[in-house]
Amino acid sequence: MVRRIDVTGSGGVRLAAWEFAEPPKAVPGQGREPVPGRSDGSGRSDGSGRSDGSGRSDGVLLLHGLMGRASHWAATARWLSGRHRAVALDQRGHGQSEKTPQAAYGREAYVEDAEAALEQLGLGPAVVIGHAMGALTAWQLAARRPDLVRAVIICDMRASALGAASQREWEDWFRAWPVPFAALADVRKWFGEDDPWVERPNPARGEFYAEVMHESADGWRPVFEPQQMLTSRESWVYDAHWEELAQVRCPALVVRGLDGELGRAEAQEMVRVLPRGQYAEVADAGHLVHYDQPEAWRMAIEPFLDAVLTG
Repeated sequence: MVRRIDVTGSGGVRLAAWEFAEPPKAVPGQGREPVPGRSDGSGRSDGSGRSDGSGRSDGVLLLHGLMGRASHWAATARWLSGRHRAVALDQRGHGQSEKTPQAAYGREAYVEDAEAALEQLGLGPAVVIGHAMGALTAWQLAARRPDLVRAVIICDMRASALGAASQREWEDWFRAWPVPFAALADVRKWFGEDDPWVERPNPARGEFYAEVMHESADGWRPVFEPQQMLTSRESWVYDAHWEELAQVRCPALVVRGLDGELGRAEAQEMVRVLPRGQYAEVADAGHLVHYDQPEAWRMAIEPFLDAVLTG
């Protein structure tokens, strides 16, 4: 089962949230049957995220990275659905959510969207799992709204600023894309093999980008606007985010791919800065950790989730 739930984000932007499996049934004495998308206004789950009466919920919100979409979390969401109500959000400018040119694409808007999703879906206090840009949103939300976030998983996202050169490199990279692609096979080949940013053939990367293309009159193009992506990443290009990291009081797991963009030294410093930080790494994985190595990703986060649920 794949089910779409509409959410209203910051500034009235329409967002698409997705469930990829049936949520778990309520256990007698531990909340009512799921009521999709409804909250009692207290910040606690009303049963759609399921609560045990203590204010703790087993709801999970999954936030993709820049250029990603909710479907990139499908395998993780299906695995989680046995014990959680797992919902993945198409963030503004991505997937099937609105891409309004005049909408804001800064940090504040992304965090407010995630906040709105938790409240409107009745998921909180939830575990928020984020990849890259979504991970930054997760820890900023946890710092701002500890009542809504029970724990965070930060996947391959740096807390330090990348620098202006990174933005120029991305501008050049977008210009290098041979769009429109004639077929999805061409998308998979270019991003998996021919892209100058690919050090060695990576079929998973090709599949990842094939999921963010749509067919237009002249071929296959990205579902997002590159300029909106460049605007979205300005915050972590020019600004560091250590201060918000230090304000996260809930349990937090920092996960990196061994060949990803988050170096081991910085990841371990992030764990040190986090008041309740933990560390995990996934071998043979690049930046797309959960997509490259889904089983190893599951093994990396499962002990943390078990501890959160029983703690």
